[in-house]
Amino acid sequence: MEMRDIDDLPKNAANYMALTPLWFLERAATVHPTRKAVIHGSRTYTWLQTYQRCRRLASALSKRSIGVGSSVAIIAPNVPALYEAHFGIPMSGAVVNTINIRLNASTIAFLLGHSQSTIVIVDQEFFNLAEDALRIMKEKSQSNFTPPLVIVIADESCNPETLKYALGQGAIEYEKFLESGDPDFAWKPPQDEWQSIALGYTSGTTASPKGVVLHHRGAYLMALSNPIIWEMNEGAVYLWTLPMFHCNGWCFPWTLAAVCGINICLRQVTAKGIYSAIAKYRVTHFCAAPVVLNSIVNAPLEDTILPLPHVVRVMTAGAAPPPSVLSGMSQKGFRVTHTYGLSETYGPSTVCAWKPEWDSLPPETQARLNARQGVRYVGLECLDVISTQTGQPVPADGKTIGEIVFRGNIVMKGYLKNSKANEETFANGWFHSGDLGVKNPDGYIEIKDRSKDIIISGGENISSVEVENSLYLHPAVMEASVVARADERWGESPCAFVTLKPGVDKSDEQRLAEDIMKFCRSKMPAYWVPKSVIFGPLPKTATGKIQKHVLRAKAKELGPVRMSKL
Repeated sequence: MEMRDIDDLPKNAANYMALTPLWFLERAATVHPTRKAVIHGSRTYTWLQTYQRCRRLASALSKRSIGVGSSVAIIAPNVPALYEAHFGIPMSGAVVNTINIRLNASTIAFLLGHSQSTIVIVDQEFFNLAEDALRIMKEKSQSNFTPPLVIVIADESCNPETLKYALGQGAIEYEKFLESGDPDFAWKPPQDEWQSIALGYTSGTTASPKGVVLHHRGAYLMALSNPIIWEMNEGAVYLWTLPMFHCNGWCFPWTLAAVCGINICLRQVTAKGIYSAIAKYRVTHFCAAPVVLNSIVNAPLEDTILPLPHVVRVMTAGAAPPPSVLSGMSQKGFRVTHTYGLSETYGPSTVCAWKPEWDSLPPETQARLNARQGVRYVGLECLDVISTQTGQPVPADGKTIGEIVFRGNIVMKGYLKNSKANEETFANGWFHSGDLGVKNPDGYIEIKDRSKDIIISGGENISSVEVENSLYLHPAVMEASVVARADERWGESPCAFVTLKPGVDKSDEQRLAEDIMKFCRSKMPAYWVPKSVIFGPLPKTATGKIQKHVLRAKAKELGPVRMSKL
């Protein structure tokens, strides 16, 4: 039987429009035209100026025949042009393709080709990188290569010679490009909210490009979910520690326009830079991966400004934060909100929502509860942990491990030109995260591992995350990451890669390794204890995530842990 509504009233132009975050900028410029919007070194733009600059960008792109179906790439750190790209490029109808500045030239060449970007906007510091990438593209395509138009962003903090060189190679200076556009350009919102707004790559491997495509509807919903989740009020002062090229800065470029806040650009992220920006600009909010929080907690006294002049709210995601790091941040006066998500879910889309009854618990218990990945965002419809065998929800017992899955409007459209990956990732009407976790009795989910990071020792599963959390409690350990290493007796055993805190005596690594193993034995089951400890700096991505695949390769080079002859 057909279900009928109480009426047959149709949608019309007065009561229905496609959702898009682009209107937030127009509103901010109308409400607060003279309020500072973007600050970068000596440069400041108001909301009206930012709106005009974005319209100029959209207009200049349109004059170059860029519109719906086009992709515009940008390779830049957190500078005003990258903020403007999140509005100006979609205002032209095109898709903004933010590229990680830490990738090598061959990977960038692949991504530019795969995305078919017809314009590349590049910060002057990374012009040589873009040039190398375009050279690789040309060599691979032989004769039929049409190079994209290259626009270079000048920055007063960079060597002027690199800009001079870029202009000599035929690049157009970004400000000159904006001058060719109209500040009153009549941009058009998307007709359909399913239209793509952004493209971002999750994997740097050319064998399996994962170009995550996001739509205007999802960007709108995530931009409005962010401030609700995070007590982010109108006029918030936001420090750009999180790269905007990583999952579109978790949709905060659009959020900041919605709350008419102030964007403080930070070209290079250091603990000292964060503390000084807090004092200078009265920063109220910033986002960072746990590795950045760790550097804040362990910063030398001369790099800090403590006690903090006011409450600073911090959102962390990108890896499971060790409870010891969360506890250290709280002790310094930061209020940490722990979230979790993926590029495929527009950034963080679950939150460890703080409960008032936790206020009276001991600090260690608070940190342990806050280290969980939590519950769904207000903009996400469904979140669950399902059995990898049956596909059914696991019991909420905090023990049964399953895969974390998502469903709703803040899940990506899919991977660009990758139907096989889309079929797998959207199997049975869920987005499959590849993360393994449990559901606690209070409904809060908790990651135990990436499916590929779980260590199987003597047939028993070991959570590398839990071993790492214990390692972080050791007084000499600054950073730790645990991967599987081949083991003659057990098949696999945990191998710990450790960075020591400054000032720790590193002369006797053997004694230190033994001390760490002894410490672990007091904290965990014997079979969880790392059988090998390797010291040194940990390899990281541009967003501060530890690169476990690099560590797995190192562990493989070490060969198996030998069986004792005793």
